[in-house]
Amino acid sequence: MLSEKVKVSFILNGSPVEVEVPSHHTLLEVLRERLNLTGTKEGCGKGECGACTVLMNGEPVCSCMLMITQVEGAEILTIEGLGDLENPHPIQRAFMENGAIQCGFCTPGFIMTAYALLMKNPNPDRKQIKEALSGNICRCTGYMKIEEAVMNAAREVK
Repeated sequence: MLSEKVKVSFILNGSPVEVEVPSHHTLLEVLRERLNLTGTKEGCGKGECGACTVLMNGEPVCSCMLMITQVEGAEILTIEGLGDLENPHPIQRAFMENGAIQCGFCTPGFIMTAYALLMKNPNPDRKQIKEALSGNICRCTGYMKIEEAVMNAAREVK
């Protein structure tokens, strides 16, 4: 049985988007498979690892857990909307400069979560950073370099 298709309109990285997709698709599936924004990664598919984190109306969310119909009218920001190689956002630059990237799979989710934190709290302490990033899992690092990157980015973002 084929799933019913739905039209969903939202703002993606500052631009209006309308997609017609099966109603059972998640935001993650639409971003990666329909809109070719592959920076957002699928890790666990259960909302537990944070690899698929994007911002929805300024809040970090696991895109693997959001049905596409839930983003109607929302503002979505992905890693592609934050910066790129030629013009990286200060958080992206801090991750590179602090060696907070190893395999890189979890990095977009960490960066988006850190961005949301710094937009709300431009001067977080280490405890606040740890708490904000607690929903993101990295299997390569010991988290220290990630925390340092966020601390250094906070100094630059102000």
